[in-house]
Amino acid sequence: MKTNFKTLFSSLVIPVALGIAICVYLFVFGDGSHFQGGNHDNLPVPGDFFGTIYKGGVIVPILLTLLLTVITFSFERFFAISKATGKGSVTGFVLNIKKNLTDNKIKESKELCLEQNGSVANVVFASLTKYEELEKVEDQSKDQKLVAIQKDVEESTALELPSLEQNLVILATISSVSTLLGLLGTVIGMIKAFSAMSNAGAPDSTALATGISEALINTALGIGTAAVAIIMYNVFTTKIDKLTHSIDEAGYSIVQSYAANHK
Repeated sequence: MKTNFKTLFSSLVIPVALGIAICVYLFVFGDGSHFQGGNHDNLPVPGDFFGTIYKGGVIVPILLTLLLTVITFSFERFFAISKATGKGSVTGFVLNIKKNLTDNKIKESKELCLEQNGSVANVVFASLTKYEELEKVEDQSKDQKLVAIQKDVEESTALELPSLEQNLVILATISSVSTLLGLLGTVIGMIKAFSAMSNAGAPDSTALATGISEALINTALGIGTAAVAIIMYNVFTTKIDKLTHSIDEAGYSIVQSYAANHK
């Protein structure tokens, strides 16, 4: 059920963001109050930022869609990774687990997992459950049991990673696509600007200003959106790396504990 909801949410974000972006572009940025004579075909009122953005042209709502998508998925990943981290400090949790394992306190370690919750705790709990199961198995050697525990740690980690990394590929893609769209808007704007300048005798100043605005606004929006996407992507991948490092550390401790406490 949770997976279906996450999939539905991810598939709806971009269409909804596009609808919002178009409405903002047409009815907020394109409102007549931002333009001379109350008509958006004219130049923006001097110093009016919304009117200037509107003059960026048809690429603007697409870039706004990407920006809204980045913001939405950034909030979604922030809450998802915060939940995956658990209720307390992951570092403190791993240290407590290692201390309990040194004393062979498996039950206490599982209780800590239930209190901590989150991805690291889920992997540790599953591995400790396997730990207890193997203690009752007599037809396997110690080495086989150690391999089984290590394999369980890896499988549990593989189950947790997709939920941590979900939607990050979208942020990575937008960081590249938004820059390219900004450049496309820049090229289109400059074509219009040079076309206005090439008019024989009397260059169209309105068309010239519109072309330059389209070029600069699209560049700014594209670079700004890419910058936000790159920053958030790096922030989240760093957090995920820390979680996976904690999982590896806890998993190694479980294997070492079994090796030390069993013949």
